[in-house]
This record gives sequence, C-alpha cells and structure tokens, in this order.
Amino acid sequence: MTASLFDANGQRLYITASERNAFLEATSRADRQIRTFCMVMAYTGCRISEALALTGKSIDFGQKAIVFETLKKRKAGVYRAVPVPDSLLDTLNMAHGLQEAAKRKKNRLGLPLWDFSRTTAWRHIVEVMNQAHIPDGPHKCPKGLRHGFGVMAITQGIPLNMVSKWMGHASLEVTAIYANALGEEQRTIAGRMWG
Repeated sequence: MTASLFDANGQRLYITASERNAFLEATSRADRQIRTFCMVMAYTGCRISEALALTGKSIDFGQKAIVFETLKKRKAGVYRAVPVPDSLLDTLNMAHGLQEAAKRKKNRLGLPLWDFSRTTAWRHIVEVMNQAHIPDGPHKCPKGLRHGFGVMAITQGIPLNMVSKWMGHASLEVTAIYANALGEEQRTIAGRMWG
C-alpha cells in the first residue's frame, strides 16, 4: 500500500495552514501543560510518543532545537534535532522552568516534561482542535498535526531531505507524500514556480 495524504474516501489526513494557525491560537487558552505539549506537536511534526518521551534535557536552547529520539527506528539511540522558533523555546522555558533548573543543576531536567498518558495526550490535542473549530474528519487527530507539519514544510520550500530528517523518516520516498497536498497548499507550491 502506498502512503497517501488521503484516506480511502478521499478525505485529507493533514491539517491546513489556517487550521494549524487556529490550533496554535487555541493553545494560548489551554493549561500550560496542554499548551506546551500541543505547541511541540504543531511546531515539530513529532509523533505523540516522541513528544511524551521529551525531558528538559531534550530542549537545546543553544541550537534552538528540540532533540527527539526517533522511536520508530528498530534500534534505540537514534536522535534527530528539529529547529523550533524562539517563541516555543520561551514558552517551554517559562512553563517548565528549564533554564532555572539547569542553573541549579536540578535532577528534574531528566524527568518527562508531561506526565500524562498517550491516550490523555491524544484527547488533549483533539480538545484543542475542537476549541480551534477544526472541522471533523480524519485530519482531526495528532497525526493530522504531523502530516500538516510535513505539508507546511514542503509548501515553504524546505528541501525534502531536511523534512525527512526532521520527521525521522527512513527514506525520502516516505517524505515525498507531502508534495501531494491539495487546495491551498498545492496552490502555494505552484505559486513558487510562477514567481
């Protein structure tokens, strides 16, 4: 079976740029734990289990990146750094007290940033999507954020090899599905060709 951005009924599996913006806006009204979790998911395209595995040590303020262990690899210890905006780093630092904990050399930097289960995390994301008025469909889930990240990266002209690296894909072939977006995203890609 070939990977696709659409389900068997032709419904898209990714959130659009406008839905992503509405989602990020809705996070500002959420509890700090939920807000930071949702922001990490939206800004990095990580898998839900990869986000839940993050600790304070995973946040690299110097490189302005979040370092994920790629959990779909067959062996442990495969990491990737995903660059993130300053606003996300600032929010993570303020909500979780990361730089202060580092100065005090507190052991809590090795603890997970979030203490909720995968099921609860999934539910929190969908709740924020509801608050953002994202319409129902197969895209309204954590994987919709991941696919939306991939589509957004391609529409912004990020090279396929970088998108693949950031998303932790085993091959460029897997990443290439993000070039198959429709609607607003497809017009953005085509618009780059026309200048």
